[in-house]
Amino acid sequence: MDFAELVVNLLIVLIAGLAAGIACKRMGISVLVGYLLVGAMIGRGGLGLLTDETHDLHHLAEAGALLLLFSIGIEFSLRELVELSRYFFLGGITQMTLAALPVIGLSLAWGIAWQPAVLMGAAAALSSTVLVFKTLEEYGQASAPHGRRAVGILLFQDVALVPLMLLVPFLVGDDQRTSFSDWVLLGARSTMFVIGIIACRELIARWAVPLLARLRGTELVVLFSLTVLGGASYVAYRIGLPPALGAFAAGLMLSDNRLTGQIDALVLPYRETFAALFFVALGSLMEFDVLVDRPAFCLGALAVVLALKTGAAAVALKLLGLQWKVAGGMGLGLAQMGELSFMLLSAGVAGGVVSADQYNLTLFLALGTLILTPQLLRTGLRWADTSSDTFVDHEPVEIADEFLERALVVGLGPIGSQVASQLELQGIDVCLIDLSPVNLHPYAQQGFHTISGDASDPAVLQRAELGRCRLVVITSPEDRIAKQVVRAIRKLNRSCTIMVRCRYQANAPDVKKAGADVVISEEVEVSAALLRQLPKLRTP
Repeated sequence: MDFAELVVNLLIVLIAGLAAGIACKRMGISVLVGYLLVGAMIGRGGLGLLTDETHDLHHLAEAGALLLLFSIGIEFSLRELVELSRYFFLGGITQMTLAALPVIGLSLAWGIAWQPAVLMGAAAALSSTVLVFKTLEEYGQASAPHGRRAVGILLFQDVALVPLMLLVPFLVGDDQRTSFSDWVLLGARSTMFVIGIIACRELIARWAVPLLARLRGTELVVLFSLTVLGGASYVAYRIGLPPALGAFAAGLMLSDNRLTGQIDALVLPYRETFAALFFVALGSLMEFDVLVDRPAFCLGALAVVLALKTGAAAVALKLLGLQWKVAGGMGLGLAQMGELSFMLLSAGVAGGVVSADQYNLTLFLALGTLILTPQLLRTGLRWADTSSDTFVDHEPVEIADEFLERALVVGLGPIGSQVASQLELQGIDVCLIDLSPVNLHPYAQQGFHTISGDASDPAVLQRAELGRCRLVVITSPEDRIAKQVVRAIRKLNRSCTIMVRCRYQANAPDVKKAGADVVISEEVEVSAALLRQLPKLRTP
């Protein structure tokens, strides 16, 4: 296939992905569903618009898979893992085992060979980390007891993908490839790779990150991140491990440092573009014959998968100390198959473990669960008593009694900049936190203490010496983010005064309940200003 044909196919995929994304946003459903459906429509089982015969397009799509795993690795906090360790192993192992074993058993009973049955069972056990975590954050439940336990299970699933991807080559069925010596060699290579990750992570944190922070060049951060991603993926490939493992390792190397938030934000456009390409390409492999030929069987299988996943998650959450009603509600929220399921199935198809019919059936089941996810999540969160105001289930950090005349400003938009300048004019030592180092650069040159990162991260707040601050001003334009930052600050400093800019008056009570002392609503202030400016009406 020449270059022109590749470009045409790429344009078809991007245009289809854009149209699907717009439609899904308007309908309020996951764009992942749209990508897969539109891929099926333009693929070989639909309109047949794609003419990719040499797999050049799929090579580009694989870059999307690598970037997805990179983003999972960069968001994977070792500190958070330690905090959620009591939920991580028990909940994760229980949920995946109870979800995978029945699917494997039913597949074997249906006459499917054990190799694809194992892979299909593992794919069915995985849920959508992105979808569930974003919904929990939007509803303010990520820090609630049921939310934290669900996040622990989701983190376990993310980590479990790595050994599952390593398992794919050994399911091909070749006796020579599944010998004991191969397992030993794989273990040795994996151990060396893990040691290398730890060493590189330390070197990056000590040398590369401070250098990039001093140079303050966003293009250098992007180039460095992509270099680490490409290098780790290539090393993994050269020593016989999946490149996807290298991508996850690259994200892990760049996590938990002062540039992590910036790296994630800068790589986001590449990740979203290639992720759309990856999922549209996956959908293009689907054929609708499986649904047309056996609609009753497919719908029944969908109901079984939803019931099995809900029950497995509910049992796991019950073991973690939740009541049955709350565990069942959160179990509904974990009943879908997620983006990692598709990555595992894609590896199975590429390795010849999963046939086209088996792939189509599993893809239909995954699509069905994702389409139903928004309603299932809303229903589940209502069962889980989303009105609960319990956000912390661990002891807060103790703060020193001695306070200095110091203030913290979060967010450097027009409002944050004016507040910082006014505080500095009053002789108060001001620390500034913003996600963008570009916004912080001019203030750093003026002598302000600046930190680039997510203000809801306790590590970032500790670098800002929150314990010494008497006043915190939060000027984020998004009420949801402001509420998260308030909770994080209040956990670390119970005595400081927190002032918050709030866009909508309806959200003000929630922000106040999260721990803010003063909430200033834009709606109220604008209404008052307009009323003051209205001319006095003259009666005839």
